[in-house]
Amino acid sequence: MDKHAYRAIDWIEGLQLLPHPEGGYYRQTYVSPEEITDAELTVSYQGSRHLSTSIYFLLTKDSVSHFHRLKSDELWYFHAGAPLTVYVIHPDGRLEALKLGLDLARGQRPQVLVPKGCIFGSALDDDTSDYALVGCMVSPGFDFQDFELFGRDELLSRFPQHEDVIVKLTPPPFSTP
Repeated sequence: MDKHAYRAIDWIEGLQLLPHPEGGYYRQTYVSPEEITDAELTVSYQGSRHLSTSIYFLLTKDSVSHFHRLKSDELWYFHAGAPLTVYVIHPDGRLEALKLGLDLARGQRPQVLVPKGCIFGSALDDDTSDYALVGCMVSPGFDFQDFELFGRDELLSRFPQHEDVIVKLTPPPFSTP
């Protein structure tokens, strides 16, 4: 099958992707057998971490990657589908929009870096496809202990200047009837 004929469901089933807590779908593809402790790093971890981990990550036109933060750097690699934007809120409050895709003339890059300690999320840029398939490599390796998901109210109180993108990349606040 031509890769341009693939649909999101073909990748989800073919790569055995599972729903991710931040949105989208994923499957871990690599875990380094080597480990490191925070004694060698500028970040505090409980226990040790693998040197690196890697996943497939797929977003659909109906999903986003909600704003979250990691204690490690994360490299994103474009594989197929529509381009996407990784929105990064740096510790100083600056918002950066990293374009992930293959159209260099439109400012896209096939690889982007999200530095450790930044708050970030992502969404498809256009409707050229119903999905974006990327790879994400985290170093030191991903561990859910280091995963922090953010709510809309918290981010709006800290970064009101980024309201549009915060509303886009956070679930609505929970309300009781």
